Amino acid sequence: MSSSGDIAELAAALSGARSLCVLTGAGVSAESGVPTFRDPDGLWKKYPIEELATPEAFSRNPMLVWEWYAWRRELMRDAQPNPAHYALADLEDQFAMRPGASFTLVTQNVDGLHERAGSRNILRLHGSVWDLRCTECGCEREDHAVPLDPFPPQCECPAHGEGQKTGQGTGRCSAMMRPAVVWFGEMLPEAALRQSLQAAAASDVFLVVGTSSLVHPAASLPLVAKQQGARLIEINPDPTPLSGLADLTLTGKAGEILAALRPPRRLV
Repeated sequence: MSSSGDIAELAAALSGARSLCVLTGAGVSAESGVPTFRDPDGLWKKYPIEELATPEAFSRNPMLVWEWYAWRRELMRDAQPNPAHYALADLEDQFAMRPGASFTLVTQNVDGLHERAGSRNILRLHGSVWDLRCTECGCEREDHAVPLDPFPPQCECPAHGEGQKTGQGTGRCSAMMRPAVVWFGEMLPEAALRQSLQAAAASDVFLVVGTSSLVHPAASLPLVAKQQGARLIEINPDPTPLSGLADLTLTGKAGEILAALRPPRRLV
């Protein structure tokens, strides 16, 4: 576990930062009860990745994929932001009060817990489980309904062209929608990745919280920041490939470490 001296050093680094970029991963959501992919009791316990989170899996068996995502949506709806989520939102508020300071939160998580905690300047590298994308026309919409009705969800955008499904004369596309998340083998959203790289390069402190630092290109962001002279700080329960490069590594739960900096006002 990290010492009080480590936490004091973290607090000093954050208080002196002018440009802070934070990268969060599944470990932050795990503290809210959202299973991670790589834990023994995680999301892949029953099915391999290839049967759940790839374009090929969806083409082969869309109902299996959608049943899994329906389960995930229910679990994520019931999950609550934890002290790490609130502490990061509180930290953003602090930076907003510093003239000329900037704060960017880059997340690999798709559950929306950062938003529910109050974070605003968020770049979602892997999309959101609450966004749907049409498999035919590409239309997207936000939908927090649990359960989804109809299931699987259908596109409600106007139909265009002879090749579009028209929902038996309704004038709607009505094609099946998919979760608007990034599956294995797919490219990250170009704008979010570009802005994340810019925020990493511009940061003087880069904070990595609850991520294994294994999945690229997200795992390259701390390296970009380090190459540009940023101080690299990691918070994680276990060592990662990034630990040897970090200027400061704090071992333990993100919620406990971040909450120790300043009690989150939203929990009072």
